[in-house]
Amino acid sequence: MKKIKYPSEDLIIEYNALAITMFEVKKADKSEVLSRTKITNAIDKCKETEGDIYDKAAVLLKELTKAHAFASGNRRTAFITTIDFIKKNKGKIKIRDDPSNAKVLTGIREGFYTNNEIKEWVKDGKIKQFKR
Repeated sequence: MKKIKYPSEDLIIEYNALAITMFEVKKADKSEVLSRTKITNAIDKCKETEGDIYDKAAVLLKELTKAHAFASGNRRTAFITTIDFIKKNKGKIKIRDDPSNAKVLTGIREGFYTNNEIKEWVKDGKIKQFKR
């Protein structure tokens, strides 16, 4: 069994700064950590999750998205971190580069999707449309 490579707190914080710089949505966006503990908890839940890297990636994406560990860019940071996690662990990503992904991330934040639905999205790029 291959050893899984997990992101560190510092790497996730770097990804937040990158997300804010590359994908500025609002002028008020700023890279500021509100809770390192929430970042650590998300990493720990990912490590504790049984299953393959896609099961773990789904938990990482969900936990980072919902944790609100940063002042801005939480969903963007969670997405970048999850993509990197899968790639570093030799997985494949089939999520299209599409603005509609923002709605999926909102659905994840609001608890609309199950872990299995999130897993299928990061693994196969398919997910039901988010509706409020």
